[in-house]
Amino acid sequence: MYSRKPFYLIVAALFLVGLALMLHRHFVYEVPWLPGEKRQIWSVEAKVEFEANGRPVKASLAVPGSQPGFTLMNESAASPGYGLSFVQTEGGTRAEWSIRSASGHQELYYKVDMMLDPFAKGPIGNAPPQVTTVEVAEPYATAMDQVLTLAEERSSDNITFTRELLKELNSGGQNAELLAQHKSSGPLLLEMLHRAGVPARLLKGLQLEDGRRRQPLVDVVQVYDGERYEIFNPATGDQGLQENLLLWEYHSAPVLDLVGGSNSRVSFSMLEQEQPVNVALAKKFDQPDWINVSLYNLPLEEQALFKGILLIPIGVLAVVFLRIIVGVKTSGTFMPVLIAMAFIQTSLLTGLVGFLIIVGTGLVLRSYLSHLNLLLVARISAVIIMVIGMIGFFSIVAYQLGLTEGMKITFFPMIILAWTIERMSVLWEEEGPKEVIKQGGGSLVVAVMAFLAMNNELIRHLTFNFLGLQLVVMAAVLVLGNYTGYRLTELKRFKPLADELKHD
Repeated sequence: MYSRKPFYLIVAALFLVGLALMLHRHFVYEVPWLPGEKRQIWSVEAKVEFEANGRPVKASLAVPGSQPGFTLMNESAASPGYGLSFVQTEGGTRAEWSIRSASGHQELYYKVDMMLDPFAKGPIGNAPPQVTTVEVAEPYATAMDQVLTLAEERSSDNITFTRELLKELNSGGQNAELLAQHKSSGPLLLEMLHRAGVPARLLKGLQLEDGRRRQPLVDVVQVYDGERYEIFNPATGDQGLQENLLLWEYHSAPVLDLVGGSNSRVSFSMLEQEQPVNVALAKKFDQPDWINVSLYNLPLEEQALFKGILLIPIGVLAVVFLRIIVGVKTSGTFMPVLIAMAFIQTSLLTGLVGFLIIVGTGLVLRSYLSHLNLLLVARISAVIIMVIGMIGFFSIVAYQLGLTEGMKITFFPMIILAWTIERMSVLWEEEGPKEVIKQGGGSLVVAVMAFLAMNNELIRHLTFNFLGLQLVVMAAVLVLGNYTGYRLTELKRFKPLADELKHD
């Protein structure tokens, strides 16, 4: 007896591989399950202003990159008359403007689009910096030592030490007030951490708020404890990256280096906007890899083509279910899928009317051809020519009547329509009009059901964004193909038996 185990193993493998690919697309590449989702994009503009003194000018601005919580989408700069380059240095990426000679007030602009992205990752100086200590004058040195001693007694590692140190500095005590006069909160915390031998660096962040203009950067401190690090806000004492805090400079480098000018300053303006998730992710994953099976890497023309092609397996699944499980008879095996594809192009009502007109008229003309006793090839060829002529004629009539929807019947597959007319004509001659109506009506019912499945927004989103769904559909088709029981339409044969049992 033939074993069914290989069959079930193949079905299970197809289902599991397809499901794994879909889950990978969702969790690794962040493709949402539902259509219509959007991603938050922050557009930030940095304005560099300075006074040029008539000599060559070189301005170097630190610019952000992808980092935890944000993904870099686009960046651009406006600098009339200046040369511009984006340079990779040990201190990260920098925008460098240069000009042979400039004088007077100068303005340079840099704009970046950052996507709010909980999955984003990026380097924020993972290597601990060197600890550098400086001589501190009295009475600040004594106040620092007293605060450091208190914090050290209540801590167990560098992270908890920093947390306790911030509590002391923000407590409002005598030492805290004295030290607040020495330096601002960010440089003060960094100096005290280095004095205690704790590796740390000062970062510059931008608090994002929609519609804000001329915003300054704020200080945050990155504290290391072995291989891990933590971010602290010295002004508030908060631990961890704050929500909507974009780290602008995170390599202990100056935000702006200027040669050939004076009175420089940098201010920031920002605006919040939203983009459809497919646009945002297409920009994020613009560099394909072998596991990123995405149609967004193809040209737009091919993407539009595949959007339609990938719907066909859904229509095929609908046909298989309706024919094998329900038992609907159709004229041709997969002709309803092609008709459903035409319905997608024409709209359902226009497609139904056009199909009935063309097939009905074709059957009348085909009945005349049957009296000419033509060979099959010549007869089919004549029917194809008639179908093309009818489509052209009805399109012209529809245009003259102002019915622009009627011109869309040109999307119908002409060869399939010709074969449908031929099959129905032969069926009419052999089994009568009743069987023609049954199979023709069944074909339309299946085509409409396939159209409703294929034209669903959720289905279109899943088929285009999750190619693993094709394997799941394949597994479902194989399972349905293994069904050998009664069709639902055949159960009516048992109705007299059920009535008899009911009376008994």
